[in-house]
Amino acid sequence: MRKVKIYITLKEGVLDPQGKAVQNSLHSLEYKNVADVRVGKYMEVMVEDTKDIEEQVDKMCDQLLANPVIEDYSYTIEEVV
Repeated sequence: MRKVKIYITLKEGVLDPQGKAVQNSLHSLEYKNVADVRVGKYMEVMVEDTKDIEEQVDKMCDQLLANPVIEDYSYTIEEVV
């Protein structure tokens, strides 16, 4: 069994209104040194161990989990003991 940790973020240049709202809230709490905030998604997917696990994860992300037009993704794969 493997645990896939998937991180999805907006591509550079794509407006992030949620990130801007968090940044403004942090500024109102006197965290004036916060220059930028980008909000993303994090997912954990448990999968059976196969030889083509990376190919499967890429397909999952491209077809459903991420919007490849406006989002980038990265992931790590860990063995579950």
